Amino acid sequence: MEQILAYFFTYKEAIFIIALSIFVGIEVISHVPSVLHTPLMSGANAISGVIIIGGIILVGHADTSTLSLELILGFFAVIFATLNVVGGFVVTDRMLEMFKKKKK
Repeated sequence: MEQILAYFFTYKEAIFIIALSIFVGIEVISHVPSVLHTPLMSGANAISGVIIIGGIILVGHADTSTLSLELILGFFAVIFATLNVVGGFVVTDRMLEMFKKKKK
């Protein structure tokens, strides 16, 4: 328990900035109009695509004989960015379906 408290006291500014950015991000995203949602999702997909490429490069250069930090971070970067891209495409597709004319 003392190690956890020491960690929080050492990095309290960084933890505060991360917590504040989470609240600001939720507030900003919740007020985005639906007209801007699709272009913003496309931009997020492009950024996640760059993260996927970076993760693949990181995994490719990592030492595979041992379980290194580079291998773990690269693996998680590829997995989470891929989930983000797939989720972005699903949400974008659903958003574009809203603008199509309904069949009678």
